[in-house]
Amino acid sequence: MPTRAVLLVNLGSPDSTSVPDVARYLREFLGDERVIDRPGEPFRSLLVNRIIIPRRVKNSAHAYSTIWKPEGSPLVVTSRSVQQKLSAVLAASQCGEDGRAFAIPVYLAMRYGNPSIASVLAQIAADGVEEILLFPQYPHYAMSSWETVVVKVLTERDRLAPRLRVTTVQPFYADADYIDALAAVTAPYLKQPHDHVLFSYHSIPERHLRKADSSHAHCTLAADCCATCSPVQSTCYRAQVLATTRALVARLGLAPEKYSVSFQSRIAGEPWLTPFTDHELERLPKAGKKRLLVLCPAFVADCLETLEEIAVEGRDDFLAAGGEFFQQVPCLNDQPPYIDFLAKRVSDWLTGPKV
Repeated sequence: MPTRAVLLVNLGSPDSTSVPDVARYLREFLGDERVIDRPGEPFRSLLVNRIIIPRRVKNSAHAYSTIWKPEGSPLVVTSRSVQQKLSAVLAASQCGEDGRAFAIPVYLAMRYGNPSIASVLAQIAADGVEEILLFPQYPHYAMSSWETVVVKVLTERDRLAPRLRVTTVQPFYADADYIDALAAVTAPYLKQPHDHVLFSYHSIPERHLRKADSSHAHCTLAADCCATCSPVQSTCYRAQVLATTRALVARLGLAPEKYSVSFQSRIAGEPWLTPFTDHELERLPKAGKKRLLVLCPAFVADCLETLEEIAVEGRDDFLAAGGEFFQQVPCLNDQPPYIDFLAKRVSDWLTGPKV
């Protein structure tokens, strides 16, 4: 019976493209206090359920319908493939003290939707697992992504399996193996004639940077804060995405004038990280950048934000503004370089000292 296992957790998806399923998913997602953290209850629930969801649900359901696969949500389908391929690699590479191969179970959960974290942890406990490596599928720290996964897992662990030990993989935005995986997946697309590479990261409210700054004196307050080394950057999303960009650009050999960074998926109502991707897609053709490659390194698997917001809406905006060629570079997905990266981190944990 296995005593150690791996738990991969990604964002999640509606169960289907029906309006009720999408509304249920949005209610869980937007109801998370780390996603929409103000106003407090009960006003946040009123905001989400009476204003945001009624206004967004039909458009969101339509957007999901444009990318849905016969097997289901692209994010969930890809994540299951990652789970299966990682399981196969680990089964082929791990040996016990007697030299015999043994399998390391790999479980998959979603922060919102199914398979839920609670249901998967209940299964882990029933399977007799004593320790897990929690591997949030987010390269960068943000309270609305990496942190909410970790908090939810630990909360459900305390409720369902209090004796289960949890080791958490920290944000891997600058991990050399992760950068190598990104470079391996991206490099073939750079062979296409292009004028510019746009790194589009999911945006967050500027306020979240300050909220995560334990010093309350650095993020967005110090001059050139992301370029100034500080311990608070361990929880600074913007500093981390810029670090990923610098590392990948150096690995790929991109000249400074050949790339830029922008932020997508904002919600109106307060300042979010800029420049906005949709604005850049309109500006770049006017600046002579007619042939564009777009990378989305905040996502390890293609999802609504990449397949619809960038590859469909973004492409239309860019071409309408005078662009001539647009390519959304696929995310790492279930490609061998990413599976190898995951396997290396799991192997490091397995061969390290037990907690």
